[in-house]
Amino acid sequence: MRSFIRHRLPDRETVASNRWLRPFSNTLLHPLLWYLNRQSVARGVAVGLFCGLIPGPFQMLGAALMCILLRANLPLALFTTLYTNPFTIVPLYFAAFMIGNWAMGHSATSAGFVKPPEFEDFGFHDWGIALIDWMSGLGKPLALGLVLLALGLALAGYAIVYGIWRLERGWRWKRRLQRNQTDL
Repeated sequence: MRSFIRHRLPDRETVASNRWLRPFSNTLLHPLLWYLNRQSVARGVAVGLFCGLIPGPFQMLGAALMCILLRANLPLALFTTLYTNPFTIVPLYFAAFMIGNWAMGHSATSAGFVKPPEFEDFGFHDWGIALIDWMSGLGKPLALGLVLLALGLALAGYAIVYGIWRLERGWRWKRRLQRNQTDL
């Protein structure tokens, strides 16, 4: 698994040669941020999955900062944030809203998510006020849902990567033992 990941991610020299990242090279080139072992890879995936739900262009910045704090694999975390894209962001945010509504004990229609205010029912000014009220009703469940969904994805990603890595190691040991027994 290590060689599969190593061939697909950039190396430390690529980052060191980038003129934009050179001022941060002491921090970004720390060996633990580039090391490929079970814990750092699992932490990198978890960080990437958690930070992938951060709105806007702050996903990779958040992932880089969390990798520095948690000593997770930096390139893998940055790559993992890319699971959010224009095709997946709407279903993910909808799921986050539904999770937030569930956690707050509301139904989907109580915050008005299903039906925004119609323009024909109001004048322009009144419709604007109704739209702001509808959007503010989305805020709390969406914010809570984003945190819960991010935590759930991060925990699941960590467990899956850790488990797959461990299974792969077990299979290697088993094959090695079988090979050694047949050599005797």
